[in-house]
Amino acid sequence: MNLISKPLSLAIVIGAAAIFINMRAAYAAAPAELLSGYTSRSGTLASSARGREFFTSKHGHEWSCASCHGAVPTQSGEHAATGKTILPLAPAVNAERFTDAAKSEKWFRRNCNDVAGRECTAAEKADILAWLLMFKP
Repeated sequence: MNLISKPLSLAIVIGAAAIFINMRAAYAAAPAELLSGYTSRSGTLASSARGREFFTSKHGHEWSCASCHGAVPTQSGEHAATGKTILPLAPAVNAERFTDAAKSEKWFRRNCNDVAGRECTAAEKADILAWLLMFKP
């Protein structure tokens, strides 16, 4: 006797696949995949011009993103308070950038709080990432 009905079995398989896909998105990604996710959540197209503007501007606080990461994200920056070197932010010259969604979210949360006093929106993250993806080695 089959204890699990076919509809229930199918639901379990579909649910397991959805969990796997969500786990993959949370732990291993390419920068373009992250950009696609942020764009999808924001409901608007990403704008590299808005990303550059956000990155280089102050938002009511002492620092901009460029204060630590540098105005040219293909080069290393320096943390404004600690002086610690920060490796380039542009994925084209630092292949580790934006490949781990959880790590990317952690740093967006911390840095946006420092720069804007709040978490960045999905649209702001998409814009910043769109700008960073424009850089070539």
